[in-house]
Formats: sequence, structure tokens, C-alpha cells
Amino acid sequence: MATFIDILRNPFQLKLFFISKLPMALLAGLRIEAIDHSTATISLKYGYLTKNPFKSLYFACLAMAAELASGVLVWSGVADSKKNISMLVTGMDAEFTKKAIGKVAFCCEDGIAIREKIQETIDTKAGVTLQTKSTGKDAQGDIVAIFKITWSMKVQG
Repeated sequence: MATFIDILRNPFQLKLFFISKLPMALLAGLRIEAIDHSTATISLKYGYLTKNPFKSLYFACLAMAAELASGVLVWSGVADSKKNISMLVTGMDAEFTKKAIGKVAFCCEDGIAIREKIQETIDTKAGVTLQTKSTGKDAQGDIVAIFKITWSMKVQG
């Protein structure tokens, strides 16, 4: 049986996932560059649907890519747990360090900490929160933005 990560690695299944769960990600052209249990990298290109009037990537599109970088790790951990766990973004903090033009890739390396928190909510039946970090870099490797996304998770039922 395919894992959630296997589904995300398959271009056809990923497109179906985006259509059914995240249609804006499909429209904005988000791409999963790499994913495993500990790290996910999501890319986004400057284009007609992602631009702002200042000739750079719109901050909301950057936020969408940053959130997805951590979100696929949360979703994967929840799917692997085989438990009914709710997951919700409860906070976000962003720092923009350079004009985002061209292609930007957001990397989140918090998969292990996410899985530990999922296990904590399973063990305690209490809600847990975790702040993840997604760092966006341009094609030159320069950091353009850092997003800190706070996730809340809780076993349901």
C-alpha cells in the first residue's frame, strides 16, 4: 500500500491530491522538489498568478509554499500514525530578507520533531503545538524568507 509520501512523489497522484485538497497550490504551480520523513522542499516560480505589483512573488504565495513544506510533513506523520488526528495552523510569523524573484524553494527540516509531537498527542490524548520553520531560498541560494508556522495537533475521539 502506498504511503502518503509515495503519493506525493507520483506526479499524477500529486495532481489529483492538489485538485481535491489544495486547488490553489495547483493553480500557483507549487512543486514538491523533495520529501522524506524528515525534510520537505516545495518550490514556486514567479509568474502571472504568483506576481505582485512590485515584480516579485506575492507574499501570500510564498506563505502557501512555506506552509506546504511543513504541512506535508505533518500530514505524512498523521497518515502514518493511522489515528484520527486533527491538524491546524494556529500561527505564522514571517521574515522577508530579499526580493523574491524567479524560483524560490522552501525547505522544512522538522519532520522528526513533528512525528515526536504526533506520538505525544497519541500517548497523552492532549492537544500539542509545534512551531516549524520553512526557509525559502532563491536560485542563487540566498535566503529570501523565513516562515515559522505553528501547528496544533490532537487525537480525535
